[in-house]
Amino acid sequence: MMISKRHFLFNIALISIPWLSLLFIGKRSFKRYSVAGIFVVVFEIFNHMYGHKRNWWKFYNKRKSFFRDELPFSVGPYMPLSMWLLKISYGNFKKFIMLNAIADGFFAFFFIDVLKRFRIIRLNKLSHLQFFFYLHYKAYLLYGVQYLFERANRYRFF
Repeated sequence: MMISKRHFLFNIALISIPWLSLLFIGKRSFKRYSVAGIFVVVFEIFNHMYGHKRNWWKFYNKRKSFFRDELPFSVGPYMPLSMWLLKISYGNFKKFIMLNAIADGFFAFFFIDVLKRFRIIRLNKLSHLQFFFYLHYKAYLLYGVQYLFERANRYRFF
């Protein structure tokens, strides 16, 4: 079975809208936060592969396809949202964690149910709370990578 038109349009929007938002982040901020953003995308791809294998969620398309199902979530919102959250709150760890908790909570407790109603994806072996923690723990890694990157740039001699 092919991808439904609804799922295809959703994937296009899921990738293009967050990336288009980066047109407004500024060149300096893009350069500053892109390393941490790339890190979180690569890390999230591995997380999605693990969750895919464990059937933590279920896409409504009959045939499982990581590239059609999980990959757009990794490539689409993760890097742009991570970069925006770093731009808005880097240097204030509490604010960064709070904003991440709000974004992750919105996705885990509200948006995932919207996606279920549209027959795109539903949680399978995770509760909403477990899914929230699956999303949220990466915020600490993201902030740590950005911190290390900033520290390394401070001590460059060339």
